[in-house]
Amino acid sequence: MDTLFTRVETARKIDNAPLAVRMRPTTLEGFVGQERAVGPGSWLRRAIEHDTLSSVILYGPAGTGKTTLARIIANSTHAEFVEVSAVTGTVKDLRREIEAAESRLLSFGRRTILFVDEIHRFNRSQQDALLHAVEDRTVVLVGATTENPYFEVNSALISRSRVVELTALDDASVHELLGRAVNAPEGLGGRFDLTPEAEQEIVTLAGGDGRAALTSLELASQMVDEKDDGSPAPITREHVLEANPRRGLSYDRAGDMHYDIISAFIKSMRGSDPDAVLYWLARMLDAGEDPKFIARRIMICASEDVGNADPQALLIAHAAFRATEVIGMPECRINLAQAATYVALAPKSNAAEAGIDAALEEVRRGPRREVPSYLRDRHRPGSDEYGPYLYPHNYPGGWVEQRYLPEGLERGCFYHASPRGWEAWRQEAIGRDIADARAAAETPAPAPAPTPAPQKAPGNDEAPLG
Repeated sequence: MDTLFTRVETARKIDNAPLAVRMRPTTLEGFVGQERAVGPGSWLRRAIEHDTLSSVILYGPAGTGKTTLARIIANSTHAEFVEVSAVTGTVKDLRREIEAAESRLLSFGRRTILFVDEIHRFNRSQQDALLHAVEDRTVVLVGATTENPYFEVNSALISRSRVVELTALDDASVHELLGRAVNAPEGLGGRFDLTPEAEQEIVTLAGGDGRAALTSLELASQMVDEKDDGSPAPITREHVLEANPRRGLSYDRAGDMHYDIISAFIKSMRGSDPDAVLYWLARMLDAGEDPKFIARRIMICASEDVGNADPQALLIAHAAFRATEVIGMPECRINLAQAATYVALAPKSNAAEAGIDAALEEVRRGPRREVPSYLRDRHRPGSDEYGPYLYPHNYPGGWVEQRYLPEGLERGCFYHASPRGWEAWRQEAIGRDIADARAAAETPAPAPAPTPAPQKAPGNDEAPLG
């Protein structure tokens, strides 16, 4: 029951709350940004306005309005709104709230909206405890998460809910938030004047995070001496930088941002853009990503996307990995940058990757194919009947016409050289060697010359070739 004492306590809590909490809107009209998710005509907006909300999972980066939307739902619904912490909540807590919701529904016909912030922190058994209640509409689930729910939330819960994705706020929305906070009575109350340079610095620092923007504004205001005459005191860019000595862009070493940025890094190397490569590399290093993880990805790209168009790329990538192991941060950033930009600038070929994948597909799905007898190991009884192996070094140009593939497969079935770099040059050279060898084979032989001693084949075929 709301009493005079509870109202006083609530007012005191609000007065001492952070600026981001004090500026949290209570209606959709005051909500800033997210036009696609909650703008006019959207499913979520209609559901909130008509109080017909079904289970929903709000997914997006920090500071994009997930908790704010939950508070707006709480203020606008006629249903009971309860909250369970995904950090401290247990299965017992969930069952207690579900039982209360069922009693409320049966006794009074009143629905219950259950808000679970950071729902991905619930383990599998906790998420399973919600299933029947959500399916039977005993509760309407509102989950909020910064992690991809399709990976982190029980698929059965996902199938019973609608996922609404929120994105980082655009600069215009962050400017609007700051303008409100400076002038609103529950904000800074007009006691400060935010200079354009300071405002732009906060917007840049926030990186689309509304909560971070309001926190930066509050910290900067604390660096300013208010004027005795009551006129607004200016908040300058220097105040903002003093309050925020280091900018940190959002990054998680095990979540979506981690995978998104390493994906952008790899695709930038593949796309031959060294500037983009350095930017995404810097994002990872600045956030504390394991440099060996980055070095391994450079090595993979050196073979997958450069391959034999420039065989040196793999050597440089491997050297960078070893340097990263031996040197460590911060110096190994230079080794990583050298290797990553080399791979970016190198000619590209995916012939090795595409070739091995095609060969694996044939091995796994094709028929069993025998090794041609003349290619088999000779160290076994009966090998004399295998037929002659033609040792290429005994022939002009180091090449001789001979089938190496099993029957049913022809040359060129897997490997398709790119027309770039060393690979293309070698393909042209091999083509010339083959043509010369075939021409020599068709030319009448001159007078016999003394026969040289037979050479040996490499590997395990040690017997002289006759």
